[in-house]
Amino acid sequence: MKIISYNVNGIRAALRKDFAEWLKAADPDVVCLQETKAKPVQIPSEIFEELGYHSYYFSAEKPGYSGVAILTKQEPNHVEYGCPIELYQKEGRVIRADFDGVSVMSVYIPSGTTGDIRQDLKMESLEDFHAYVRNLRKEKPNLVISGDFNICHTEIDIHNPVANKKSSGFLPEERAWVSDFLEDGMVDGFREVNQEPHQYTWWSYRFNSRQQNKGWRIDYHMVTESLRENIKRSAILREAMHSDHAPLLIELDL
Repeated sequence: MKIISYNVNGIRAALRKDFAEWLKAADPDVVCLQETKAKPVQIPSEIFEELGYHSYYFSAEKPGYSGVAILTKQEPNHVEYGCPIELYQKEGRVIRADFDGVSVMSVYIPSGTTGDIRQDLKMESLEDFHAYVRNLRKEKPNLVISGDFNICHTEIDIHNPVANKKSSGFLPEERAWVSDFLEDGMVDGFREVNQEPHQYTWWSYRFNSRQQNKGWRIDYHMVTESLRENIKRSAILREAMHSDHAPLLIELDL
């Protein structure tokens, strides 16, 4: 199973930048999208249907904000829209597709960059999300959680760890949360196969950050321990230029 996670920073904007043509060439089995910024009726799903994908969307209540989606060539046995976390439900941050033997979730963890109130909400929701996943794994033991976590885990995941040590997305408590999540039976799919520094999935639009590779690795494929041995490869697809994020690929031998 070839899975791509991609924060597209607006699905309609990405489509105007030839996202569909890129998707056809990349040819993943499953695509987990974040920050679609559109209601389902605003998304031209026929474009994805022509490429052989079933498409499922979970949008925020607020227009033009957040939103997640899953595109899949194989029709799922079940699609779960949202989760029992009020913030994620209102803001369209979780969708899951269940297949025979594996479940794939697209998740968009909130950012805390707009201030203390939002940062507090982020931390509270992270604890709720961890509890939700821990419980879900009892029912869905083979789980792939793909998406934008808005957190860099270690110093090699950010271009300037010293200057950013007090920045939302690299705070000690956020990094500790990722460590706890991993210690609780999850695997960082990319780091399982690639331990090199300077591997980033997001760059600011300012200061030519992408050209200089001054970025953050905040997008992940988190897989349950039961799938560790199934990881075939993982890669950041930097050549895709539809967003301020890069797509993240994982291949699982199922």
